[in-house]
Amino acid sequence: MKKYDFLVLGADGLQGVIATRYLLERGYSVFCADLYRTQIRKIMAKYGRGHSAFSFVDLRDIPQTARLMKKTGADTVVNCAEMDWNLNVYHAALEAKVHCVDLGAWIELTRRQLQKDRAFKKIGRTAITGCGAVPGIGSVMLRYISRKFDRLDSVDVGFSWTSNKKNFVVPFSIKSILEELTYNPSFLKNGKRVNKKPLEVSLERNFRLIGRQKVYMVQHPELFTFHHYFKSKGLENIRFFAGFPTHSLQKILTLIELGFHKEKPIALESIKIAPLFILPPVLKHLVSPPGYTESENLWIDIQGKKDNKKKKILMECLVPPVKGWESSGCNIDTGFPVAIMAEMIKKGVIKEAGSFAPEAIVPEASFFKELRKNDLAVYENGKVIN
Repeated sequence: MKKYDFLVLGADGLQGVIATRYLLERGYSVFCADLYRTQIRKIMAKYGRGHSAFSFVDLRDIPQTARLMKKTGADTVVNCAEMDWNLNVYHAALEAKVHCVDLGAWIELTRRQLQKDRAFKKIGRTAITGCGAVPGIGSVMLRYISRKFDRLDSVDVGFSWTSNKKNFVVPFSIKSILEELTYNPSFLKNGKRVNKKPLEVSLERNFRLIGRQKVYMVQHPELFTFHHYFKSKGLENIRFFAGFPTHSLQKILTLIELGFHKEKPIALESIKIAPLFILPPVLKHLVSPPGYTESENLWIDIQGKKDNKKKKILMECLVPPVKGWESSGCNIDTGFPVAIMAEMIKKGVIKEAGSFAPEAIVPEASFFKELRKNDLAVYENGKVIN
């Protein structure tokens, strides 16, 4: 069998399609794997003739997944599947002795992934979890700006997006969205977790690219990873906020009201199926209307001290509609970074073995440079730095 440069898991999903196309356009060979083959078929036909292949895979089966990794010959796995399977993929990657990057997961799962540090060091491979937008771009922005503080007091981080038309288009993983808006969120205050009810805490901000929007506090892994890596600098206050345009948020809340967020299976004649797990493949068939575009602000508001003086810095990554990628909407700020970080491992820009989050290991200058090549600008207090 031909040896491939990368194996993309979850290749038929929103981010998997973007990461696969990105890597194919960069001249790499990509082996794609998923439970479905609806969207990726078109990408492979258009961008990957002779340089791509596909196989069905069930990530619940760790030995099967490890065998696939070995079979493809790819030394770097790009995991774009739902977060539930991140740890399974890590176990398979350790068995196959390959590098692995993914899009992140809930706090406890992220904690367990970072605990695999010694195991990945032992095989001389790199694993990075949370390589998308936030976590991902936001994580590297914090890594960059932390050097300008002697002490970090608080960090607010989040995303806010809008579209030019009021049609409902799935902004990113609908499963993740429904979980974020229905799980009890928490924030870190003086180093301790404080729990709130869904949508209980909100604030309104004026965002550089999209204007004024209300954002809601939700559960996110940055509460753990930011504190894990920067508590030595005093960081003990962390909040994460998600922002949606009103027309999109209303549709999402309707799905929740109708029970599509539920993970408990219901009986449908002779089978049982959970509403939350049938929704993603159904929504894959939604088509963006002609001329539809999205824009997004990723932001991180940092407060602390430098030379015993209070200091505040706002970092932003602006994601406008990118020519040729309009159909992917804002998802490019998740699909691009995970592919970029995988490529950085492949090219030896990232060399350290172990298990990490991006804020611990991704070199900021090189990463920001790659973002700018793809029209994603990074701002520090309103000034472009890449």
